[in-house]
Amino acid sequence: MREDIKIIFEDNHILVVSKPPFVPVQEDESGDEDMLTALKKYLIEKYNKPGDAFLGLVHRLDRPTGGVMVFAKTSKAAARLSEAIRNGEVEKRYLTVVHGEPRDKQRKLVNYLKKYPEINTVKVVPSLTEGAKYAELDYKVLDTKEGMSLVLVNLITGRSHQIRVQMATIGHSVVGDCKYGNDENLKLPICLWAAELRFSHPISGQKMVFKVYPPEDLPYWNLFDIDQYLRISVKNDATLDVTDTTIENYDK
Repeated sequence: MREDIKIIFEDNHILVVSKPPFVPVQEDESGDEDMLTALKKYLIEKYNKPGDAFLGLVHRLDRPTGGVMVFAKTSKAAARLSEAIRNGEVEKRYLTVVHGEPRDKQRKLVNYLKKYPEINTVKVVPSLTEGAKYAELDYKVLDTKEGMSLVLVNLITGRSHQIRVQMATIGHSVVGDCKYGNDENLKLPICLWAAELRFSHPISGQKMVFKVYPPEDLPYWNLFDIDQYLRISVKNDATLDVTDTTIENYDK
């Protein structure tokens, strides 16, 4: 398995990982190695499985976006996690760096979005537009430096390109976003990161919290003190915080 995919937590039912930017979640027309294929290979090799390995994809991240993801290792776990996501019981928080300083330091954004697959673009449309989907998020500005703001986003719905489109709509596009902003010349990974995932374990029901740092060694992320906002005392490439559980030997 490629070295930049980090295993954060694993048991008999779930696999929690840190996805690198620009790696597709599942196989696409690019032919590039994807998360699902790479992790299946990991399971086959680790457990010496004959043939294929089951791994359930229960949620996605846009290809340019990195951060924490959970996969299901059993069909029961996949079904329960998928149901929890549909019911809004899985909390997903993102960190992003946007251009400018939003006038409202804390705000709920509600739009209707429609995806145009032929150009791989999502647009804000009127609510009665055919194919429009309700999109909601809450954001909070954490800090502003050098004309850019570090923003925490609580994603209520999980629409394609949602954060990128909704932040661009209010005039604060994500730094590094060529599609919805004007950053064609930056040639850097987009500053959008899935930093925190909270859910109940699909089998035990235990409350679990996973937090992963963004690539702060890259420009723009390194303007900000990420530590204080993730509130994690032990820093690592992939830092794990599991409520009510002590797990010390997680993979780096």
